[in-house]
Amino acid sequence: MNKTILTFLVATVCLQAAAKDFVINAGQKVGIMFVPTSEPVAETALHMMQTDMSAVLSCDFFTTDDASQAQIITGIDSSHGIGSEGFHLWTEGGKLHVSGTDAHGLAYGLLEVSRLIGVSPWEWWADCTPLPLKQFRLKDGFSSSAAPQVRFRGIFINDEDWGIMPWATRQEPELAAEVLAGKYGKTSAKGIIGPKVNERIFQLLLRLRANYYWPAMHECTQPFFTIPGNREVAHRYGIYIGGSHCEPMACSTATEWPLRGVGKYNYVTNRDAVQQFWQTRLDAVKNQDIVYTIGMRGLHDGAMQGTRTMDDKVKYLQMAIDDQRQMLLNTVAPAKGQTGHIESVPQVFIPYKEVLDIYRNGLSVPDDVTLMWTDDNYGYIRQFPDAAERMRSGGNGVYYHASYWGRPHDYLWLSTTSPFLMRQQMETATEHGIQQVWLLNVGDIKPSEYIIEHWMDMAWLGTGSMPDERECIRRFMSREFGKKLGTQIADIMAEFYRLEYIHRAEFMGGTRTEESDRTYWALHHPIDGWTRSDADSRISAYSHLAKQVEALSLQVAADRRDAFFQLVKYPVQAAAMMNIKFLTTDRAESDRAYDSIVALTRTYNANPRWDGIMDMQPRKLTVFNRVAQPLTYPSAPVHASSRITLKPESGHQTFDGLGYNGDAVALKRGTTRMFTIRHSAQTDSICIELHLLPAHPTVDSRIAVSLKVQGGEAHDVEYQTYDRSEEWKQNVLRNQAIRTVTLPVKPGSRKTDVELTALTHGVVVDEIYWW
Repeated sequence: MNKTILTFLVATVCLQAAAKDFVINAGQKVGIMFVPTSEPVAETALHMMQTDMSAVLSCDFFTTDDASQAQIITGIDSSHGIGSEGFHLWTEGGKLHVSGTDAHGLAYGLLEVSRLIGVSPWEWWADCTPLPLKQFRLKDGFSSSAAPQVRFRGIFINDEDWGIMPWATRQEPELAAEVLAGKYGKTSAKGIIGPKVNERIFQLLLRLRANYYWPAMHECTQPFFTIPGNREVAHRYGIYIGGSHCEPMACSTATEWPLRGVGKYNYVTNRDAVQQFWQTRLDAVKNQDIVYTIGMRGLHDGAMQGTRTMDDKVKYLQMAIDDQRQMLLNTVAPAKGQTGHIESVPQVFIPYKEVLDIYRNGLSVPDDVTLMWTDDNYGYIRQFPDAAERMRSGGNGVYYHASYWGRPHDYLWLSTTSPFLMRQQMETATEHGIQQVWLLNVGDIKPSEYIIEHWMDMAWLGTGSMPDERECIRRFMSREFGKKLGTQIADIMAEFYRLEYIHRAEFMGGTRTEESDRTYWALHHPIDGWTRSDADSRISAYSHLAKQVEALSLQVAADRRDAFFQLVKYPVQAAAMMNIKFLTTDRAESDRAYDSIVALTRTYNANPRWDGIMDMQPRKLTVFNRVAQPLTYPSAPVHASSRITLKPESGHQTFDGLGYNGDAVALKRGTTRMFTIRHSAQTDSICIELHLLPAHPTVDSRIAVSLKVQGGEAHDVEYQTYDRSEEWKQNVLRNQAIRTVTLPVKPGSRKTDVELTALTHGVVVDEIYWW
């Protein structure tokens, strides 16, 4: 039996005692029984917990092998049946026992103690400084167990050029100077994210019970593995390093190939050189914990070079994968003590953009490789695994965006992804067996704090074990600001996410990025069909939120003001000002709104810890500039219409908070809903306008509904989109797919019953209008 397990069990058996609460008083010297594990992550977490307890309770610590002298007893014990990386906490006889099924589980268990004493996962990253306690008490018989529902759970630092990279470079000026001067090899980078900042990132990941990390990979940033100290800190924190869809074999290709590659990055014409490029990295990192991305794309975010026809694409991508697998088998598996066992090397294949088409056209991905599906960059998962893919030994994963650079428009500034949408999509993902890898593109981390934590909570707990989304927001905000303020803040944030779902602040100029049509280069109406009344209503809604936030800021305790500014005030008020800047008819008011954004950003960066991390105009897009001339809107809609509300019934699920009005309805396949329209007796037809969640097909090749007058002919309506079509662009910019159907009505009737039927899985109805 493992020595750690034996010692732990002996200590547990020997300490059977009368009921007695576990109590630590401020200033107390605390004994900890800790036997080092084979992996350093548990000891790293122990030091973090001790630091937390010192900050909250002013404790000193000593380690002991004598269970009778210890207040906290830790160890590895897989007998609780709680799964890999799980933990079990319980009190008995005045002692707190912290058990992990493995080193990671023990680490998460130790940091659960930090949570129990009031330490936020954001204690550093959002200035959520823990409050001091005079005493910490757990009742005798307290018990808590948990284990992750998803194997690899992590984040991707991306599009780092304006925020986290320049900020991180300033955190380690001496190392940055050495790296950028070429001391550790040729470089073309402008900055670094080095071990000091990565340690802070990994601390956050451990606190969020995560274990997976894709480092920043733009050409402006020195690659992760070429910076001294990065690998070592990842090992200490038990973090698996991965790479994006265009970074196979642990290589940051876009930056590294121009520096150490030979010839062109072309597998058709330069196969040997590309293989050597990959092999050099494998030889260097074969002992590191890595989830290897396999496959091949272009140097950054383009297609694999050298292929023209689809047959060629399949042939050469298959060749690359087969060669990569052999290299991993020859180099990495033996280093893990698993000679001959390629399945011992974690691997993902990411069918992103054009690679999805190649996969659909016959590419064979080995069964032990995780298929890592992607969203369409705007929160809608492109494809879900079918029955055969769900049976793969490598399982399925998802790569999801909470930040994005690209067409039809970036959203790199504020964290405007709807947690309600993210929840709905990940519930669907879970239903389709996507539980091996969840990876979230978080941009610069800030200001996506809530979205990141919510993502990790879903991956850890499982979407089915969590309260509704509004309650999740309330719990987060109450933890940081107290129950009374937290409830009010949660209401504000839910409304903020609803307004941003209708139209992101970054999209307010009506422009598009990477668009050849010059029509979209100039500012214009953000949403076709908006009227002056719509614009005024949105101004009013955002002005109300901004005032609420300002009023609450006066009630926030002094030690939480920085946290409130970062988590609430900046995103809400900056978004409000962006909307007013574009929607007001008053040029002076528009300028004042712009100036307010400048002032808010200056305040953000005035915090010494965050100097320069917030950029209010990433990529310096037109949308971020002053508005030279207020945009005009029509005074009246093209046609008068009425909204229909679907009342709750069996056969559908209402997603509270999702959609334009926060009441979107999911219909199960084959479910029919009926609604009645009252109209003039002179009417011979009615127009029904469906506003649907612009999701992609799940297990079907299409996503569709039908409409018909009761007893009449059905009108099938499909609304799937493909690639980056114009319709898809419109859909993701407005977060709705819109279809209009004209239906006949019985002559002389004053009301018509209409049937709406979901023909496929995945149908979510947002709004229904008629005229």
